[in-house]
Amino acid sequence: MNRSIGKYRYAGRKKFSADKFDPADKGGFQGREEAVLEFVDNLKKINRLQQKLYAERKEGLVFVFQAMDAAGKDGVIRTVFNTLSPHGVKEYCFKVPSSEEMSHDYLWRFWSALPPRGSISIFNRSYYEDVLVGRVKELYKNQTWPDRLKGTDVIGQRYHQIREYEKYLYETGTRVVKIFLNVSKDEQARRFVSRIDVPKKNWKLSLNDIKEREYWDAYMEAFEAMVNRTSTKESPWYVVPADHKWYARLIVSRIVLQTLKEMNPDYPVNNGEEFEQAMQYRQALIDSITDGKLPDSLPEADALPIEVSIDEEDVRLFSEPDAIAAEMLMGEEFQKISEKGRSLKKKGLSAVSRLAKSGYKVKYTDEIIKAVVDSDKKKG
Repeated sequence: MNRSIGKYRYAGRKKFSADKFDPADKGGFQGREEAVLEFVDNLKKINRLQQKLYAERKEGLVFVFQAMDAAGKDGVIRTVFNTLSPHGVKEYCFKVPSSEEMSHDYLWRFWSALPPRGSISIFNRSYYEDVLVGRVKELYKNQTWPDRLKGTDVIGQRYHQIREYEKYLYETGTRVVKIFLNVSKDEQARRFVSRIDVPKKNWKLSLNDIKEREYWDAYMEAFEAMVNRTSTKESPWYVVPADHKWYARLIVSRIVLQTLKEMNPDYPVNNGEEFEQAMQYRQALIDSITDGKLPDSLPEADALPIEVSIDEEDVRLFSEPDAIAAEMLMGEEFQKISEKGRSLKKKGLSAVSRLAKSGYKVKYTDEIIKAVVDSDKKKG
C-alpha cells in the first residue's frame, strides 16, 4: 500500500473522526507546482493499466464519489479520468430518485450502472445518499413500508445491506472503491462566494446547496458513520482532504493507480484456434499491401492519448484549477517548450512535433494549426 494514501484509507479497523481530520492537508507539498510531474506520471500509468483491464476483461471496477456540495467531485473526475478510453469508462451522476425509482428498493437503480468485466463505472453520488441526506432529513419516514417493517432501524439496516451488497459484488467480480472528498465548512463558503462573484461560475449556483449548510454538523456525523459502518478490506473508504483541489486530484490519482496495480491486469495471450487461423492469413495480408511493406508501428506502451488545450494568450500551469488536466498532461515536454518563448502560436506546432516523436497520439491538433495559420495571416 502506498504510504501517502494509506493514512487516508479506512478498511474496517481504524475509525474515522471528522473532528480530527484536516481537510486542508497538503501532504507536505508547498503548492500545486510540486505535484505536477507526479500527477502526469500517475495518469500515464493509469492509462496503461486501464487498457490492460479492458483487454483482459476479468474484473469490473466501481469508483464511488461522495462529498458535500462544492467539494470538487466533478473536477476530480474530469481531471483524473479524462485521458482514459471512453470504451471502458462511464460516469453516472445520480440525482434525486424519480417516481419510478422510488417505487423500487433504494439499490434498484444502481444495478444497471454496474460495469461489465474490464470496465470502470464512476458513481458521482450513489446509494450512500440514503445514509447521508436520507439520514439527516429522515426521508425514510415519508416512504411506504410494509406493516412488518414499520418501526425498524432503517438507517442501521442500510449500513448492513450496503456492506452485504458490496461484498456480493466483490465475490462476483466487481470491486468497489469509495472516495469521500472532505471539504471544510470555511472552504465551501469561499467556493459558494466564488460562484456568486464569478459570472462563468454562476451556473453552478444553487440556493438549496447554500441552505444545506444549516445541517453541516448533522452531515459530518452522517459521513463519519458512513465511513465507519461500511468500510471493509475489500471495499475500503478513502477520506481525501479537499480544501486544495490540486491535492485532492493528486491523491485520487494515487488511489486509482494503486487500485489498478492491486488488480494487476495484463493483456491476454491469444493462442487459441482462431489465432492460429489468423496466422495463416498473415502473409496474404502483407502481400495485399501495395508496396508489400508493413507499416511503422510504435511500442504499445508509448501509444498514449494526449489532449492539447489551446490558450492563445499566456499559458500558466494550474492557472485555472478547474481546467488543469491538459496542461498537466503536457508534462515535461510542455515545460521544455515553454522555456523557448511565451507565444503559444509560435510553439504550438513544436509541441505537437515533440509529442508525436515521443509516440503520443495528439488530439485537437487542428486547433493548434488554426492558431498558427491565423497568426500568419495577420502578419502577412
